[in-house]
Amino acid sequence: MLWCILCLVVANLVRSTASGVINGFGNCQMTDETCEFYLEIEHKLTMMRNKDLVFPHDGKLYLYNVVDVSKAEPVPVDEVISADGWEEPRLVAAVNGKVPGPPIIVYEGQTVTVHVTNKLKSQTATIHWHGLHQKGTPWMDGVPFVTQCPLHPGQVFTYTFKADPKGTFWYHSHIGAQRSMGTFGAFIVREKKVLEMEEHIMVINDWNHDWDSDLAHMKMIYGIYEGRTKISGSRSLDGAIFSLFKFHAGLINGKGRYYDEKTGQHNGAPLEVFEVERGCEYRFRVIAAGVLYPFRISVDNHPLKIIASDGYDLDPVEAESFVINPGERFDFVIIANQMVSNYWIRAQSLEIDKNHTAEAILRYKGASGREPVTQAKSCTASDPCIVINCPFLHYPSHEFSVCMTFGDIKAATMDDPTAAFIPEKFKEYFLNFAFPGTTYTPGSINGREFKIPSVSVMTQPYEWNYPCKAPECGEQKVCTCTHALEISNGDTVQLVLTNMGKGRGWSHPVHLHGHSFQVVKMGYARYNQETGKLIGDNLDIDCRGGTNREESFCNEAAWTDVSWNDNNVPNLELQRAPRKDTIIVPTGGYVVIRIQADNPGLWYFHCHIELHNLDGMVMMINESFAEVPKPPVNFPQCHNFPPDYISSEM
Repeated sequence: MLWCILCLVVANLVRSTASGVINGFGNCQMTDETCEFYLEIEHKLTMMRNKDLVFPHDGKLYLYNVVDVSKAEPVPVDEVISADGWEEPRLVAAVNGKVPGPPIIVYEGQTVTVHVTNKLKSQTATIHWHGLHQKGTPWMDGVPFVTQCPLHPGQVFTYTFKADPKGTFWYHSHIGAQRSMGTFGAFIVREKKVLEMEEHIMVINDWNHDWDSDLAHMKMIYGIYEGRTKISGSRSLDGAIFSLFKFHAGLINGKGRYYDEKTGQHNGAPLEVFEVERGCEYRFRVIAAGVLYPFRISVDNHPLKIIASDGYDLDPVEAESFVINPGERFDFVIIANQMVSNYWIRAQSLEIDKNHTAEAILRYKGASGREPVTQAKSCTASDPCIVINCPFLHYPSHEFSVCMTFGDIKAATMDDPTAAFIPEKFKEYFLNFAFPGTTYTPGSINGREFKIPSVSVMTQPYEWNYPCKAPECGEQKVCTCTHALEISNGDTVQLVLTNMGKGRGWSHPVHLHGHSFQVVKMGYARYNQETGKLIGDNLDIDCRGGTNREESFCNEAAWTDVSWNDNNVPNLELQRAPRKDTIIVPTGGYVVIRIQADNPGLWYFHCHIELHNLDGMVMMINESFAEVPKPPVNFPQCHNFPPDYISSEM
């Protein structure tokens, strides 16, 4: 334990004295008022060291022309974007030459300035600061054609905002499918105090080594074929559907390995290694940057203490594993109290009949460089596995895994500002995230497929067109429009997020910009408790639409029991409701969240599955627009030619 304290003192000393630019990237001191960083987005190729191809072997990389690896010097892993080690290079959109991009670590309350240069040859770019509220700087949120115009090739955009709140966040591109091309990285906001324990950052994503992200999206829409065989999507154990995405490997901090589905053998690509000292505690900050799949994360022989999610502290819960969905973050603590050795860190997708697992290594100081031989915990009736943040209620009974949903978790402290009920200021809205329709079924919210504006709506509001109006939209219709919900300053807004009716079947991790919300209630579908399979929708919600539940688009839902209206929903958690900015809306279920309208802006609200977002499962929260601060002088403008507001008058 004394050695742990000494290591922590040294780590804090390094952080408190480090400044300037390290390896071309800024590093921030705790005492700084302003922190400055430079990010360059440019195309790179995987499995290349400069202009030389490399190949994987036994956890290392070697130049393409090496014949005998026993006599060759391996290539430093940090000089290559290795991904899953597939030897045919894939195009990525890297940040400062890396995937993930470099972590940005700052301190609460500091002013952060990030100069972003778009060095892509043929694509625009923006950067969204996922989870940061941008209070007072809504035009720095990084959403193209909502809060800013996209950067064209060669352009620079300087983002300036406050680091608030504290916690585990991340940055990523908000242009099309560019995020899953590799344009993402960790953004950590520390409290201004010495570290209580050493920390590790773990960014996880699913990966396809054959297709760039635009091609993957097109194949999701039109179908995936191998030869003349059409490939179907996979499913979750509850029967929920995963959209079509050819999943080759999971990556942790940009490293993983490809397993041949027929032989089960992997290609020996290098993995991320997290080093720990026996007897010490460590905090892991886990960020889900993936395209589609949720992962169940565990560490062999080490129980996890879950302490935070999406930047907010939780009443700690000990578990064997937790589930993380695209856009979410979870912080956990482990105690390195096992024998000095190597242990597997596992992140397994929730697919059935598939073995898609991302791996990393927990290595005790003094252990050999060999790979682990440890086994995952054997869950039994007498010693079941507790799984946090399930997107369903039950694992099959024979798996002896007990779900603890996010609705079962409490905040670390009482937090009641958004739970206040003032009748004239309380507003409730139902929003259904689904794929209703007949032939082509776009993603939608209340049957509205989002149409991307042609202007930066927040900074050019008088040029905005395509609002959602009848008769194009309705109870049993799917329309295309720029969907927005207007809320007023000071309102307590309760949003009932549903996933029901004809368009349900996929679970959706829903992300709100500009706010963290309180999760005050979660309602799940009806399941077979033995098999865990879906039986039907939760009956608390009336989908209406003048038809039966299975045929209803659920575009204008309401509480089945009308006595639940006007803030009378039973069993709301109003004292220690946990806060998040990304929450899973389970198939056939609902989530009740609350925000206080105290951050004027135009905030993107969408499913964080990249494929669903691109399909139109998006809307905007138009919050107190008259109170939105004016953008900086000379803020860029963009529009069609001729502009829409002129065309509409012609």
